Amino acid sequence: MNHSIYSADRTTHLKIVVVALVAGIVVAGFSISARDTSDEGLTQTASTRVMKAGKPVVITSSGNSVVR
Repeated sequence: MNHSIYSADRTTHLKIVVVALVAGIVVAGFSISARDTSDEGLTQTASTRVMKAGKPVVITSSGNSVVR
């Protein structure tokens, strides 16, 4: 048994690639199936509150800082 990836033969590398590919497909499949497909949050109705912009606000500062 080789304990180093550098000295492993071709079939060992192939097994590692296949296991990683299968694991990636399983994770992607699980994440797609676990996705929430309801459209509750995407629709707007008349009962939702609408925020409107108010009057513009001017912010001024009288504290002058001088760097010498």
